Amino acid sequence: MFPFSPATSEALDDFMSRPRERALAALAETEGNIGVLGAGGKMGFHLALMLRRGLEANGQSDRRKVVAVSRFGSAAARAKFESQGIATISADLGEAHQLASLPEFPNVFFLAGVKFGTAHEPGLLEKFNVVMPRLVAERFQKSRIAALSTGCVYSFVSPKTGGSSEESPTKPVGDYAISCLGRETAFREAADQWGTRSALIRLNYAIDLRYGVLVDIAQKVVAGLPVDLSTGFVNVIWQGDALAHIIEALPYAGAPPFVINVTGPGILGVRDLATGFGERFGKMPVLVGEETETAWLNDASKAHALFGKPEVTVDEMIEWIATWLESGGETLGKPTHFEARDGKY
Repeated sequence: MFPFSPATSEALDDFMSRPRERALAALAETEGNIGVLGAGGKMGFHLALMLRRGLEANGQSDRRKVVAVSRFGSAAARAKFESQGIATISADLGEAHQLASLPEFPNVFFLAGVKFGTAHEPGLLEKFNVVMPRLVAERFQKSRIAALSTGCVYSFVSPKTGGSSEESPTKPVGDYAISCLGRETAFREAADQWGTRSALIRLNYAIDLRYGVLVDIAQKVVAGLPVDLSTGFVNVIWQGDALAHIIEALPYAGAPPFVINVTGPGILGVRDLATGFGERFGKMPVLVGEETETAWLNDASKAHALFGKPEVTVDEMIEWIATWLESGGETLGKPTHFEARDGKY
């Protein structure tokens, strides 16, 4: 168990962005400035901060910098980065002329995209998850790019399979997942056309104390709300571990793209997770429905062989989330809707 007590958001941010040894080694293999594109999302701040701290730890910060690029919806959102010594640029990545005005970044982390609220607006999915990646891939065709994708590009599989591997067929369910496969296609086409090097990160359920699948389940147990078992199995990974693996994938970027699943070991039962939170809170969870035989599940053994297994365990995440909620810690109010099986968010 880590000697960590999640007392404040500031302490959590500090812990979440602690660079691992393998991430430091990956940064040491690269040179040049780093652009974090789409940095205003849930993972962007912690990734940019881990990168900045990694350059410092490697003694590289005098010749390299991390630049966060986002539309930045507020001055406060931008100030959060700048207060940590991270340079910022406000830009709309969907506008070619604004992309063209960005400086060269030999190393790019591409995090931009949309998911929620798009079920009735498929045009948004096309614009942000397909067209925008094409523009970015063309603009940074000479860069090394780590692009965030999702495990939803695979089909549903039985837990007995151990999850989809990187060699499994991609058969996405729903418009969102299909658009994410379109994002990957943009980087594949860039590899064919310009030799652009990329790593496609198929992430399944990063966990923070303020949002994520485990927070969704814990909040329902505390409130006495029903926990839907129809999507009965999930993969999760502590966000700090996910960020480290994303950084560690950067040196592997290639043409054609390097593909890697990023998630934790094993397959977790939603019933077991709800029961565990119930025992922790002293409340009987309200369980509804029955487990469907399949779910979106990823096998991350390739990543674990290359980068090591995640440092934070599921038991630790459960305890930290329970303590966080009991102490009135803030949450983002953004449910993951992991229960959805039709791909409509």
